[in-house]
Amino acid sequence: MKLFECQHCGQPLYFENIRCESCGRALGYLPSKEAISALEPDGNGDKQIWKALADPKARYRYCANAQHGVCNWLIRADTPEEFCLACRHNRTIPNLSASENLANWQRIEIAKHRLFYTLLKLRLPLATRTEDPDGLAFDFLAAPAEGVQTAAPVLTGHNSGLITINLAEADDAERERQRSNMGEPYRTLLGHFRHEIAHYYWERLVARSPLLEKFREVFGDERQDYAEALQRHYAAGPPADWHERFVSAYASGHPWEDFAETWAHYFHMVDTLETASEFGLRVRPRVSMGAELATVIDFDPHAASIGRIVMAWLPLTFAANSLNRSMGLHDLYPFVLTTPVIGKLAFVHECIHPAASQQAAGAKGALRAVLDGLKRAVGTPRSP
Repeated sequence: MKLFECQHCGQPLYFENIRCESCGRALGYLPSKEAISALEPDGNGDKQIWKALADPKARYRYCANAQHGVCNWLIRADTPEEFCLACRHNRTIPNLSASENLANWQRIEIAKHRLFYTLLKLRLPLATRTEDPDGLAFDFLAAPAEGVQTAAPVLTGHNSGLITINLAEADDAERERQRSNMGEPYRTLLGHFRHEIAHYYWERLVARSPLLEKFREVFGDERQDYAEALQRHYAAGPPADWHERFVSAYASGHPWEDFAETWAHYFHMVDTLETASEFGLRVRPRVSMGAELATVIDFDPHAASIGRIVMAWLPLTFAANSLNRSMGLHDLYPFVLTTPVIGKLAFVHECIHPAASQQAAGAKGALRAVLDGLKRAVGTPRSP
């Protein structure tokens, strides 16, 4: 994600800020400008209309969900829309009479808006249910109260464009319990969104496209029974060599899940690399094999080749993991990108950037050389 600053006083800002702590200006996000903008009252007596310093020729108002403290995105004042580009996809929100529901929904929306930042940045199609019966929609649901037997359990997942998120995933303690029970090295709200949105885009970018046959070559045949495949995965666990072929154990369950896990990791990579680029990060380890681990992150990963993305990502995550271990924390990125996994990332890159197939082919040799060098320099980076 980009870095933001107040146009009035230059104060650095977070993506979620609604008020500048330096000059006190109200703030809002302008998707069309990819900017958090300082705001001034319109001056015509309407307290809900604002002039954005990042786009002073237009007038704006906040998304209707701003009243709940879950959104800081802006809408042009001359449009009939009530909700912003992210919130108009919400089909069901929690019952807000319960205070814990509002707090959990706020956390969910933080993750969802970060997802939409990237979807818009990559110019991926975003149809609503009004525009397309199978368009993208979200249900944010609370699990039934303990002891209630008639209600169906709430399962996080995707079905024909509808993404359901269990509200309990926003509770840090509950999510950590689930992560531990499932034996997962990583489980976050943003990770859930990135994974589930992949199923939506598989249907739109792969299933009905010339890429389908190539998908089967890279990930396997998705026509195998999905329910049986997952039952087998949960009963027997992943294959012993899953580390060599998949980015996660869960990815080995079915080609659809392999694609979704790979897609999520692609989003992890481009967003984190954009932040690193905004901070001007350079990695130059002071060890004898430091040249294998050196990189300068000075490019926009949303528009870069898959080769450049991977060659910057591997040194960056080795450095970040090392910093986390110095704090006694788990690795920031507790995963290994093998050559087969990078091939799958290249396929996701091609789905998002259709002209990327030639780039990916040309980068294969360079990627293999970088991987070999990193293995010599650091071995296989596992969590302690």
